[in-house]
Amino acid sequence: MTLPAKAFQRWLQGIAPDASTADVCRISGIKRTTLAQQLVRGKVSVSTVVSISRAYNINPVAALADFEPYRELAGPQQPPTRGELVSQISTADLLRAMLVRPGMDPAGPPGGEPPTLSPAPHATSVRNWVDAIDDGELRHRVSAATGIAPQNYSAQLSANRLSAGLALATAVAAGVGLTDGLVATGLVTEEEAGWLPGARQAALDSLSDGDLAVLAGDRLQALGKVLRRQEQDQAQTEKIWENLG
Repeated sequence: MTLPAKAFQRWLQGIAPDASTADVCRISGIKRTTLAQQLVRGKVSVSTVVSISRAYNINPVAALADFEPYRELAGPQQPPTRGELVSQISTADLLRAMLVRPGMDPAGPPGGEPPTLSPAPHATSVRNWVDAIDDGELRHRVSAATGIAPQNYSAQLSANRLSAGLALATAVAAGVGLTDGLVATGLVTEEEAGWLPGARQAALDSLSDGDLAVLAGDRLQALGKVLRRQEQDQAQTEKIWENLG
C-alpha cells in the first residue's frame, strides 16, 4: 500500500518545514531520483515515510498513524502473544537454544547462558507469524476484507513478504497487536513497535524442552521441503540447459 503524495507532502511540511527535498534525501539516505519518481506518480511508499521519520527521530509507527490508511496505529497497542514472539526467532537461534538447555545436548555442557537472539525479522518470519495467529480461517477473512485473492496472499507468504497494508489487515483479522505484522515484515523494529525489551527471549525461555524440540523439528522439516524443491528446480534447469546443448 502506498500513500498519496499530497498527504505525504503535508506530513513532511509538518515535521521539516524548512527542509528542501535535497535536505530530506540527504538526511534520510533516500535517493533523490527515487523520491522524485514517487512524487511524480503521486504515490509514496510506506518505507519512504519510515526512513524519513527515523532520520528526524520520529517513531515510524507514530508517523504512519498520521496517514488515513494507518490511523489505527495511533495509541497503545496490545502486546504480542507468546506464539508471535517465538515466530520471530530464527530456526538457527532455536537450535542454538536447544544446545544450551540442560540435558538436551548429551555431548555438551550441562547448560549455559542462552545465546543472543538475532534481530527480527528472519528468513521465514512472515509465514511463521501468520501461522502463529491463524485459527484456520484467517486467510479467508483477510481475503474478504482486502479483496486479495487467496492464492496471491499465499504467494506473498511463500516469498516471506507482505505489504504493510496486508500486514495491518492480517493483524486486524486475527485480533492481535496491529504493529506485530510490521515487525515480521521488517518495516519497523521491535522497539519501534513497542515490544518489551527481551520479550522474544522470555517467550523462548518459557517453552518446555519438549515444545522447543517439536518447534525446532517443525522448522527443520519445513526448511527441508524448501531446500528439496530448490534442488529439484536447479536439477531441472541444468537438464534443460544440457538439452539445449
